[in-house]
Amino acid sequence: MVIVTSSWCRRLRMGNAVLGAVMAAQGAVILLLSSSLSLPVTVAYLSGDPIRAQDASPASVIFRLPVGATVAVFVLLAAADHLAVAAPGVHVWYERMLERRVNYARWIEYALSASIMLVLIAMFVGIRSLAALVGFFAANMAMILFGLLMERDQEPGHASWNAYWYAALVGIMPWAVIGLYLTQTPSVPGFVYAIVATQFVLFFSFAINMLLQYKKTGPWRSYLFGEYAYMALSLTAKSLLAWLIFANVLRS
Repeated sequence: MVIVTSSWCRRLRMGNAVLGAVMAAQGAVILLLSSSLSLPVTVAYLSGDPIRAQDASPASVIFRLPVGATVAVFVLLAAADHLAVAAPGVHVWYERMLERRVNYARWIEYALSASIMLVLIAMFVGIRSLAALVGFFAANMAMILFGLLMERDQEPGHASWNAYWYAALVGIMPWAVIGLYLTQTPSVPGFVYAIVATQFVLFFSFAINMLLQYKKTGPWRSYLFGEYAYMALSLTAKSLLAWLIFANVLRS
């Protein structure tokens, strides 16, 4: 049981309110000022015997994903999460969760927002197949839900690490494919390298934060310190990706 004092409660509530407002403002600005750029999502269905490769039809575009709106969605999902847990009444539920060393709101938001982020990153390295993108979204969501199970069921200092390592195994697979596409593409804009490198480091910094929490290392002996670290990482990862995309391809 974590002791969440009234001073901690006030700081956390204020921190979430400020973070939510910052994210909401960023999402609104990006939505309002973005160009109409969209990226194609494709499918290629077989037209005959599945063993005969020549029977595969060429890929066709089934819809185009609006980049500006998609960026705004993952930023605004984070804003909604932080504003919700700071809201009257809801903040009490949030504080009770923290006393039990779990934050369901965080994991639910990450399962959606981080998975959307990963899909966008994949599209910028040339992965446009509907099947691949759905698989990436599902794998990232599974990674995050394993994190929820780890936090819900394990106690820092006395944890079984099965869920943690399952999450790492599932989570690394899409990044391996992204890395393959990045290295095999003849000409890649510099900002795409920046997106992949920074987001890879930041995505797995969340895992390091959990590792330090459950190893009870230094200031991470306090679960609430880890909560602040999650908040800072979320703001950094989402803001950096949003503005890298906006500055390079979305400015009207």
